[in-house]
Amino acid sequence: MPNSNAKLRASNRDGREAGRQELISRSLQSAQHCLEEQDFGTAYAHYLLVLNLAPELKASVKETFQFTLFKWAEELDSLARIQDLLNCYEQALELYPNDEVICNSMGEHLFRMGFRDEAAGYFHKAVKLNPDFADAKENFYRVANWLVERWHFIMLNDTKRNLTYLKAIEKAVSSGCKSVLDIGTGTGILSMFAKKSGASSVYACELSKTMYELARDVVAANNMERDIQLLHLKSLDIEIPKHIPERVSLVVTETVDAGLFGEGIVESLIHAWEHLLLQPK
Repeated sequence: MPNSNAKLRASNRDGREAGRQELISRSLQSAQHCLEEQDFGTAYAHYLLVLNLAPELKASVKETFQFTLFKWAEELDSLARIQDLLNCYEQALELYPNDEVICNSMGEHLFRMGFRDEAAGYFHKAVKLNPDFADAKENFYRVANWLVERWHFIMLNDTKRNLTYLKAIEKAVSSGCKSVLDIGTGTGILSMFAKKSGASSVYACELSKTMYELARDVVAANNMERDIQLLHLKSLDIEIPKHIPERVSLVVTETVDAGLFGEGIVESLIHAWEHLLLQPK
């Protein structure tokens, strides 16, 4: 009796596997037929089924899947079916999370839709995955020109201004302010000043996805990625202990220019004082 049950289970497994292989084979044939008929939406659905049933085929069908995705996305874009288009790319990136070509294509669609910050994130990821990917690099630099304000470059090259910030931060840290929050970190320069000045804990928040990614790269290039905790958040949304484990003893910010009130920095500083800064005894 036990042998009989074992044989039955083995037979069932063999039957299920045979059925799976048959479904995969038929779906691949159907996908190819749909491509020949330029029915890209149905072909895409067939490839999704195949890749979910047989992940081992990812490498062999990758290029054809990419072609099908891009053609179907063009149709969806022309029909203004934006959510369907985004859903397709999300499905594709679940299957191929480290595919620089899909990331770059997703960024191009987002850029055309006006979502430049989000597009920059995908272009940046594509470049990180493949630093030699010329199209992604060109796209990233193009969108960065839209998103990185010109005054960032002026401030970074203002030696007198930066030295004044550095001396002020050094003075505050040496007087006992050992935990620091940098609001609107930009390139991360003030956070790095704080760490070099001897702060034990440094937290930095940045709302712009592009500037957040840039700050991560700059901090990493200076070997401080383990010393500075970067948050892609608006300072008003920071909560203790959800985002940072403590109230800080010093708040720094570089958003002192003509955009002072437009950036909401006054509200940010009030919030920091009330919720994030250690209160004097």
